[in-house]
Amino acid sequence: MADPKRTKVVVALPLERSLLDQLAEYDVTVVPAGRPEDGTLETALTEAAGLLVNSHVSVDRGVIGSAPRLRVISTMSVGVDHIDLDAARERGITVTITPVLSDAVADLAMALMIMLSRRIPEGMRAVASGRWTGVPLGGDLSGKELLLVGFGRIGQAVAQRALAAGMRVRYVDTRSGLPGCAGVDRIDGLSEGLRDADFVSLHVDLNAGTRDLMSREQFRAMKPSAFFVNTSRGGVVDQEALTWALTEGEIAGAGLDVLENEPPDPDEPLLRMTNVIVVPHIGSATTETRGAMARCAVDNLLMCLRSTGDPYVVS
Repeated sequence: MADPKRTKVVVALPLERSLLDQLAEYDVTVVPAGRPEDGTLETALTEAAGLLVNSHVSVDRGVIGSAPRLRVISTMSVGVDHIDLDAARERGITVTITPVLSDAVADLAMALMIMLSRRIPEGMRAVASGRWTGVPLGGDLSGKELLLVGFGRIGQAVAQRALAAGMRVRYVDTRSGLPGCAGVDRIDGLSEGLRDADFVSLHVDLNAGTRDLMSREQFRAMKPSAFFVNTSRGGVVDQEALTWALTEGEIAGAGLDVLENEPPDPDEPLLRMTNVIVVPHIGSATTETRGAMARCAVDNLLMCLRSTGDPYVVS
């Protein structure tokens, strides 16, 4: 029987037993992963002080309104577009993230660039169809220019890898106070960077200011030989504009870990294009990284509930 004196916590994501055990001092309610349609989450939150979620759980104003005692939302993600931050701020609820996935996402961004440049999918299709010769030549990364749109932790990790590959790296970011990085140049305008880049890689949050950041105008500014990579959020890109740019030869190809709708409609045109690589939002999908994210999310929750330590709070 639940102890009414113990602080209540709701866990709405799959969590290993060892991590659940760390929450033993609290009255823990585990609800099905995702956002149940039957109101299970809202009911569980009625008396909860803490909520543990991932990016698959929508914590909108209605959910927050059902939790009058909620003090902290700990999400196992870096992006927070699934959480109504305005509603959380109005209530004084702390929102924390797990910025421990930079290396995994940076590795994937570089992998997509390499696969596009070397035309690896085309080579794989050739072999599968019985051809061994006559595969189109690819290109080197060395000497090419990379534009990073966003220079937070992940953008910086990509920059380190790109520099090691011999690329020229520039970035654009609206924030001030970002750390300097030897060999990486900051530019003031997105249009300037798009015009000269051989590769464009997105590393920004999805919010009102970044939604559809890449539209027809931006793709039209890129070189026809340039490649586009998105490992951030699908909503940062006008997907119809991207489809148009690829179809009309405005850009050479795209590597996408994220889409506007996930999972996509089976008839989504991007899935049938030979110059597009689509993977199913696997930027953080390594055993090591997902484990680190889960531990970080639990630690953040505990630090906020206990008012100790230094959790990764959303500014």
